[in-house]
Amino acid sequence: MTPLARPRAALPALPRLHPRPRNVELALLLLTAAALTVGGASLGATERWLAAQSAGETPASFGFAPPDPRGLAVYLAALLAVHVAFVLAGRRTDQILLPTVGMLGGIGLLLMQRLPQDLVTQSLGAMVLGLGQLQLLWLAISLGVIAILALAVRSDRWLRAYKYTWAAAGITLLAMTFLLGSDVNGARLTLSIGPLSGQPSELLKVILVVFLAAYLSENRALLAVETTRLGPLRLPPVPYLAPMVAMWAIALGVVVVQRDLGAALLFFAVFLSLLFVATGRVSYVAGGLALFLAGSFVLYHLFPYVQGRVDNWLDPFRDPLGQGFQTVQALYAFARGGLVGVGLGAGLPTISGNLPVPAVHTDYPLAALGEELGLMGLLAILGLYLVVVERGLRIAAAARDDFRALLAAGLSLVIGVQALIIAAGNLKLIPLTGITLPLISYGGSSLLANAIAVGLLLALSDEGESPASPGATGGRTRTPRRGRRGLPPRETT
Repeated sequence: MTPLARPRAALPALPRLHPRPRNVELALLLLTAAALTVGGASLGATERWLAAQSAGETPASFGFAPPDPRGLAVYLAALLAVHVAFVLAGRRTDQILLPTVGMLGGIGLLLMQRLPQDLVTQSLGAMVLGLGQLQLLWLAISLGVIAILALAVRSDRWLRAYKYTWAAAGITLLAMTFLLGSDVNGARLTLSIGPLSGQPSELLKVILVVFLAAYLSENRALLAVETTRLGPLRLPPVPYLAPMVAMWAIALGVVVVQRDLGAALLFFAVFLSLLFVATGRVSYVAGGLALFLAGSFVLYHLFPYVQGRVDNWLDPFRDPLGQGFQTVQALYAFARGGLVGVGLGAGLPTISGNLPVPAVHTDYPLAALGEELGLMGLLAILGLYLVVVERGLRIAAAARDDFRALLAAGLSLVIGVQALIIAAGNLKLIPLTGITLPLISYGGSSLLANAIAVGLLLALSDEGESPASPGATGGRTRTPRRGRRGLPPRETT
């Protein structure tokens, strides 16, 4: 009798691709490419015209070409590659975020190409990259991060299950920056590890959102209960006040230790925003604002650094050639721009070989853009940030559980609030802070941190598989079970 042959072990099936067209995203990307190409051509033509005038040549002999057409072409090709990857993967993710982020990144690339290239240089082997080339490199890496997170992240358990690990990682980053960081303009913001350097506060903002989303989603019901009275205030149970007080202490501690007003304001604003989203209680937000203002008042009188920033905000013309120099020059740039701007490339990047706003590529990008694009251009840029926030809040509203909803809201708000803070600082509405303009300012750590936020937003926006066609189910379409009011039932963890 011949023994039966053992069946061969089945090989693991490779994931099948289900391409799905993304027509809205493609159309918006084409508009983005057209707008950036026109902007680059206008910038190049203006620069050549000004160079011809200074050399006494005929300006008409210079055509419309971007200052670095290869850089812009590489960037647009990277955007198209991400779109193709989304189409091939077939995930039903948001189609508005990528073109919006691509437009903001393209504006930042044109701005960095327009500024003096020796403003920032870095050696990579035998190559020496200037400001525009470095910005292009970090943008390409950031687009890769967005694509990987949007396509690879399918479960959020690894985020919510390790919330205290993320919190510990954030505190470690703060401690490393305090102990090993270097001072930049009086603030200890930069941490260098080998040839790489960056601002850990940029990554910390994403870690903070993940921790708060996990904590607030687990304790949402308890935080809404009023069991503790403090005079006229009604507060949650005392044990659940500890993380809130800790957040207040961390925000003010960042000011004391790192002298970083921007990070402190960003962290606390995001915390209060998520607390309001989770509980709907205005009293908590009002109490948090009162505590923050009280702490800021104390810090103003204790630390000369804080006092100098506030005094410069109130009256930068008191020392226009010293501490108030950048603020005054930024205000002049906005005034020169007027309603429609002087045109790309026609602003004042240098005066006698010096930048009128030395930190224009990091802290004051809106001053340069406001001068060349005017008020209308600035409103359009701020409108793009509002689109990012709107898409994030829409994703949060459609989320199937509290954690995903709070995470999406927090990730979108952290980008929007950061843009609001830097815009208000450039316009002298609040004291100037040390944070960057998301997706536009120069900086690898800033671009990567915002890329992580956008990639997670795209992953959270996945609508799942579309309903099966009638032919695949014997003439009937399977409809997923719905919870109350036609919404998917909430998941439990």
